[in-house]
Amino acid sequence: MLDRFASGSHRAGAAPSGEGRGRILEKTITIAAALILREDGNVLLVRKNGSPVFMQPGGKIEPGETAAEALRRELNEELGLTIAVDEPIPLGRFAAAAANEPGYRVEAELFLLAATDDAQPGAEIAEMRWVDPDVLGALEIATLSRDHILPLSRPPQRLLALLGRHRRGA
Repeated sequence: MLDRFASGSHRAGAAPSGEGRGRILEKTITIAAALILREDGNVLLVRKNGSPVFMQPGGKIEPGETAAEALRRELNEELGLTIAVDEPIPLGRFAAAAANEPGYRVEAELFLLAATDDAQPGAEIAEMRWVDPDVLGALEIATLSRDHILPLSRPPQRLLALLGRHRRGA
């Protein structure tokens, strides 16, 4: 079932048409990111201090850390969330031009998490916002989120069902 979510044009290496043409993305930043989904299908996005761009919560994977460990650390630092070791559901690896570092490419290990009311902006986070991925308006969204992660969240029923099965241990 997870292969369905991690396959196709959303995989790393399947750059959107035009991305990377005429320029070389010299360096890669490897991150862990969360697709945090509410029952109503809305997704949590954050905006870091000094940036106008909204993106998934998460951050860089430190040497010696697994992607899941980095995700748990980053969500605690950024949003004050304590995530159980078995809570994040891996969805795959996705890549795009970095939002806040020109000339860099970001590769994200993406994890699905159920929404929590405990999230509060913390380290590095200027703003957090629950958004309907079908109605983003003029909100400036990171390429990785806009082109890969938010489309993956539609329709939300399949991911909500995956979260339900994961909670039941199925």
